[in-house]
Amino acid sequence: MTQQIPVTVLTGFLGSGKTTLLNRILTEHHGQRIAVIENEFGEIGVDQDLVINADEEIFEMNNGCICCTVRGDLIRILGNLVKRRDKFDRILLETTGLADPGPVAQTFFVDDDTRDSFDLDGVITLVDAKHAELHLDDSDEAVSQIAFADVILINKVDLVDDAAVDLLERRLRSMNAMARIERVQMADAPMEQVLNVGGFDLDRALELKPSFLEPEYPFEWGGVLQIDDKAVFRLRNGPDPVMSAVIEPMEAATPEALMAAAERIYTRFSAEDRPLQPGDSMTPGETRWTLTLTGAERYDYAVEVPEPGLYALFTEHLPEEFEAGFFDAGSAPMTVAAEHVFNPEHIHDDTVGSVALQFEGEVDAGKLSAWLSRLLQTQGTDIFRMKGIVAVAGEAERFVFQGVHMLFQGQPGDAWGDAERSCRLVFIGRNLDEAALDAGFRGCRAG
Repeated sequence: MTQQIPVTVLTGFLGSGKTTLLNRILTEHHGQRIAVIENEFGEIGVDQDLVINADEEIFEMNNGCICCTVRGDLIRILGNLVKRRDKFDRILLETTGLADPGPVAQTFFVDDDTRDSFDLDGVITLVDAKHAELHLDDSDEAVSQIAFADVILINKVDLVDDAAVDLLERRLRSMNAMARIERVQMADAPMEQVLNVGGFDLDRALELKPSFLEPEYPFEWGGVLQIDDKAVFRLRNGPDPVMSAVIEPMEAATPEALMAAAERIYTRFSAEDRPLQPGDSMTPGETRWTLTLTGAERYDYAVEVPEPGLYALFTEHLPEEFEAGFFDAGSAPMTVAAEHVFNPEHIHDDTVGSVALQFEGEVDAGKLSAWLSRLLQTQGTDIFRMKGIVAVAGEAERFVFQGVHMLFQGQPGDAWGDAERSCRLVFIGRNLDEAALDAGFRGCRAG
């Protein structure tokens, strides 16, 4: 079988920097033979001095690149490129800024000839650091571009402060924990961040968000402080008009002690709350405090403790979402001695998220195929990306599969050898029911 041609899809909302990156790829003498497909709405300006052979849709560049303008059917363009595959090693396909990359990705699953000739290596999404929040709030296409990404390039980071970029990255990761996220200026991303991506990686996903495999908690953050007298929890307006919190005495400022405290207060955090107004005090005990945000510039809530010592504050949301921090009685900033980000039960404003599932053991091939078929038929429009690596009963090799919406394909991978056989599955989509997905997946177990 002829080796497949790797394809990288480049997407991002209007003004994110796609054209800047694409122009650099076209004009740099990077030594790689890349066929670049751009659509008819692109703003790229191809210098005529670069064109050494041109027809209606395909321009061959003197730096070894080929540039195509997609005026017609993408499958036809790809078919034309296959006939000239001796002139390039890979393809980079740019979508319009207003495009949902889903249909483009589906192209490499739905047509037999295209699937046999090409391999979808990765989806690269550029994000404008300065204007991304506006697009994500108002555009379904911008949300889809994040959900489909294997690599997210946060561009124009020089135009905003580090805190704003940190907050944006948190939001992007809550939407797509599979993607590798890089920060760049002027779309100056090294080629190794754009090419040879290899799709989204399950091991990388767990490295990026270890809490995937943790239980869900009714809070999202916990931090330990040394409080000698009185502290102030100061915050500003955020994505929610309230912030619930619980205070717990601690014996140690360690991750292990913090996780143990999280287990102790689980029920208490879910109990009925006690509202507080700015200026009121909260204390350790059995109470869950709900801090009210009324539209002021900032809010100070006193933290009063019965004796000096270590105390943990668990909050419903991440402190950075509210520009929150701790100050002592003299208004000096306090240092958090230990902290942990939890897998929260509450749902953020974004309806797009990621679910990772795993168990030790094997799956029954027939059960897995039937379950996935039913799932994608009924919920495929809400499942943007899917990838799994499973141990199939009776098979020596790993079975690797991936899907886009209602389409999926699989093939044997490396042999398991002496490695412990296990099954992993990741979904990125809208309104995902993690409990139902987990039950369905575990129902495919062999035996």
